[in-house]
Amino acid sequence: MPIPHARTLAEARLYLALTAANTTEDTTEVPPAEGPEGWTLRSGSVEVLVPYASEAEARDEGEPFGVGLSELLDPGQWRLAGAGYARRALADDLEYAEEPGDESLHLRVVNGWETARDALREVLKFIPPGEPEVPAEAFRTEAGLAVRAAEPESFQRDRLAEDIAFYQRNLDEFRRFAG
Repeated sequence: MPIPHARTLAEARLYLALTAANTTEDTTEVPPAEGPEGWTLRSGSVEVLVPYASEAEARDEGEPFGVGLSELLDPGQWRLAGAGYARRALADDLEYAEEPGDESLHLRVVNGWETARDALREVLKFIPPGEPEVPAEAFRTEAGLAVRAAEPESFQRDRLAEDIAFYQRNLDEFRRFAG
């Protein structure tokens, strides 16, 4: 079976984290191994290849998770990831408000809101031009299908735009508050 490809190291790490959550084996992530075409990341028995070219293209384009559609994660998984990043960013944001000045906590808040926003931007990529929502056939995983079944409206273009704007406002407000 061929090793799956991620567009970026960030996407590969998220995929490994989501995959590891569904297994009982040792999922200690080992450092990426460099090969002739890219990095190989491994967690337990799961491996992912990140081609050097796609990581470079994503950086050039300012796409943290990669250019184009994800072949590893479906829109429901991206939605779940975005919500998880936002929960952590909010908790860190509240902690920072109690103890301002902690530089590492400041960076966690900024990275959290940015990553939550960027994960939802990945969901938007699954919506075909001119369509109002993510098509049903885009959901391929149990987790993704469950999210869609529970909150189908959260995969509409307008709702995603609102949620992305909400995460961006939180990020902007934090930056104004924290300096």
